[in-house]
Amino acid sequence: MSSSPASPESPVLLTGFAPFDGAASNPSWDAVQEAAAQLRGRGVAVEARELPVVFDRAGDLLAAAIEELAPQLVIAVGLADGRAAITPERVAINVRDARIADESGAAPVDEPVVAGGPVGRFSTLPIKAMVAAAAATGVPASVSQTAGTFVCNDVFYRVLEALEGTGVRGGFVHVPAARVVPVPLAARALVAMVETALSTTVDLDRSGGAVH
Repeated sequence: MSSSPASPESPVLLTGFAPFDGAASNPSWDAVQEAAAQLRGRGVAVEARELPVVFDRAGDLLAAAIEELAPQLVIAVGLADGRAAITPERVAINVRDARIADESGAAPVDEPVVAGGPVGRFSTLPIKAMVAAAAATGVPASVSQTAGTFVCNDVFYRVLEALEGTGVRGGFVHVPAARVVPVPLAARALVAMVETALSTTVDLDRSGGAVH
């Protein structure tokens, strides 16, 4: 990344995904838009970008947005249908293994996100403090140990690659389906998570692990 270092006046960059597989909307983008509006109302500069559910293209667009905006914080958001909580992700892995095709019809199997890249990249967000902040709003939240091997993981890996060496924090958060956690609640949790990520320098010293 060759853009100038972020300053406190730089925006927070939030991304969500476009509708996928014939859906009318995507709760990740809906929640990002609502959270962005609330954060702006609280005096936080925010840029929100919608990404396609397409391998390579989504990561390319996000990397370009980081280059353009030199943000002070980057949080990408995706949908995890089947989960019951807001889940900041701990680690992105350098694997594409698609059980279903993306919006372009691509379904890579056992391919790297970035050829020659490290096996994994860890979130630089204070994920445990973010979980605590979201839970304090009344929204269920927990640390997730895997972002899967589809486009969400792809974007997560690319965020961390783009921010490497910049000192700018970034990571990924999954939101459940809107029938499980309605969009207004997901947005409320995201607001708390963003504000926590901006204000927390040392993460909470508490377990966020899983037995399996």
